[in-house]
Amino acid sequence: MLIKLFTDGGARGNPGPAGVGAVITDMNGKVITAKKKFLGVATNNQAEYQALLLGLETAKKIGAKEVACYLDSELTVKQMRREYKVKNPELAKLFVKVWNLLPDFDKVTFHHVMREKNVLADQLANEAMDEGTTRQIPTKQKSELPII
Repeated sequence: MLIKLFTDGGARGNPGPAGVGAVITDMNGKVITAKKKFLGVATNNQAEYQALLLGLETAKKIGAKEVACYLDSELTVKQMRREYKVKNPELAKLFVKVWNLLPDFDKVTFHHVMREKNVLADQLANEAMDEGTTRQIPTKQKSELPII
């Protein structure tokens, strides 16, 4: 099975609350599955790698053999293509996790796309951040709010 994988990760604050989104489509653009995940605190680049990891793990679970990955992170794409070295130790750990998944597929390619072409994955990453930060902020009952 040949699929397209669109991923996006982001952090508010860099580092800050981070989330990821991954969308798998068939080659005609029909969505097969979509995932999102709140990461806690991470950098933007860490979130981009975590999004790719989530997407590739999901692709493996659904039996994909060929994956065309589309990311709006030029850094991640160039590192995965081995055009740039991975110098940051935390990114290097994530790079290795992604790299070690690649033999599970017959073919994986990495493509840089502009954010406008990655809207659904971006939306899922933002939803994950919104939901994650909402869960972490305790809410007070009306009776507990101070009277001003």
